[in-house]
Amino acid sequence: MSDYIFSQLNFVRNNTLQLASTVDERKSEILLDGFGNHIKWNLGHIYFVQEKFAFHFNGEGMHLPPGFGELYASGTRPEHGADGGFALAEILGLLGGQMTRIESALSARLQEEVKQPYTTSKGLHLSKVNEFLSFCLYHEGMHFEKIKIILRLIEREDSRN
Repeated sequence: MSDYIFSQLNFVRNNTLQLASTVDERKSEILLDGFGNHIKWNLGHIYFVQEKFAFHFNGEGMHLPPGFGELYASGTRPEHGADGGFALAEILGLLGGQMTRIESALSARLQEEVKQPYTTSKGLHLSKVNEFLSFCLYHEGMHFEKIKIILRLIEREDSRN
């Protein structure tokens, strides 16, 4: 039986993918004044963090294309090269297949202690698989909102031109 956390993760991811499907490559790489990252970076970052939280702290390998972490990990910025690293379609493909892999690998292990506990930048201590996955809901939701704001500002600017 599937745990509620996977229903929630899939719900959030489906909303992210639905929003991202309205964005073309050009819009995904627009870096607006006042924003440190663009839409493509936010999408790549969502994927990277979900891999890290699902697998890395568990001592398992992350499913990352070569060079992906260097472009989309926390602290990276598009001006460091992320805007040309991967096509939007490639990132969307990675995002689309990620939840199935995570559920398949972790559905029977939600209460397991991870090999490497972690405290988030906001002070939340994570030590079990389900805690890491639950935090991903917050993380993806936060970046989903950033994507919505950036897209709204781009569309507003496009309508003026």
